[in-house]
Amino acid sequence: MDSEGVQEQAGVKASVLLRVEEAADRLGIARTMMFRLVKDGEVESVRVGRLRRVPVVCLDEYVERLRRRSDGPTAA
Repeated sequence: MDSEGVQEQAGVKASVLLRVEEAADRLGIARTMMFRLVKDGEVESVRVGRLRRVPVVCLDEYVERLRRRSDGPTAA
């Protein structure tokens, strides 16, 4: 079972959109770095009215891009 299923069973609704601060927490980085990633377009975000939100799927895509980069040849 995935983590979203576990959260829903525990009575916690899994969010599809995260505040930038929540996205930073999920990635384990500082909020200022997360804001920079969003501003630079490294992580996609959306506007909901006046609010800026990061879709969870965009975090997954960002991590996958990082993994592909690190799977390439490394300098010794």
